[in-house]
Amino acid sequence: MGSLLLLAPGVHFLPGAVNSLVVEDGRGGALLVDTGLDDGHARKLLRGLTELNLTPTGILNTHSHADHHGGNAFILRRFPELKVFAPPLEDAVITHPILEPITLFGARPPRELQSKFLLAPPSPARLAPEPGLCRIGGAVVELLEVAGHASMMYAVRVGEVLYAADALFGEAALAKHPLTFCADSALQKEAAARLGELEGVCVTLPGHGDPTPDLTRLVAANLAAYTRTTAAVLEAVQVGAAGVDDLLVRVCGALGVTMTNAGAVVLNRAVVSAHLTELLEAGQVHMQVHENRLLFVAGE
Repeated sequence: MGSLLLLAPGVHFLPGAVNSLVVEDGRGGALLVDTGLDDGHARKLLRGLTELNLTPTGILNTHSHADHHGGNAFILRRFPELKVFAPPLEDAVITHPILEPITLFGARPPRELQSKFLLAPPSPARLAPEPGLCRIGGAVVELLEVAGHASMMYAVRVGEVLYAADALFGEAALAKHPLTFCADSALQKEAAARLGELEGVCVTLPGHGDPTPDLTRLVAANLAAYTRTTAAVLEAVQVGAAGVDDLLVRVCGALGVTMTNAGAVVLNRAVVSAHLTELLEAGQVHMQVHENRLLFVAGE
């Protein structure tokens, strides 16, 4: 069996910690959607193309998290003429990856936050077309706006195949990571719900996880996980006024999360902050400054 697995005629994927989608253009070329975390994944991706006698014609990064564009640089060294496309805002981070750890840490990040998981090599990204049916790298795809996990993100549909990117996670990934990352938890829920309304999807590939024929079940599992996190954050605030770091400890205790490195802490801290913003906007939580500390308090 080759490196790439078939999803539908002309549509393949490379399984991994992050999945890559490959869409043929019908003329021996293929669009690469997300290139994985590092050179190792990118090398497997190019090997899979070679096995199918395909040549890369373009790269589309669904969003700017390092595990989705970390393979760009390796591929561009082999094929420097390729163009890299990404959604608005995300193209800036892919071009200047230091923005990701800066955003998470709030300042110039220490060395521990400059690992490949948070800081990918730079690659020159440009704006992808607006959502809708379009041609990228010779391949015809439909781009669907699914912001929430990232500030902006595209899912990709090719006929009966939906690559949900990180708008939907496989059920095993949800169980392993109860604090699913998001920049905007309210938009994250809305995006998942919209994908659940799509008709004619026969196979859904999440960014992390196995392909499934049951889009409805996958959406329900993700919405349940996102809602559970919001409830855990609200319950943490209801215990007593606290800052984000103390609330993070409470939420991790409730969800059975153990953090062992700085990267996990800043990522999960951002998740708690996103859900706090949602709760603030719903009027279930409010902020106050007390003794030079920013605290979150339950109630009106």
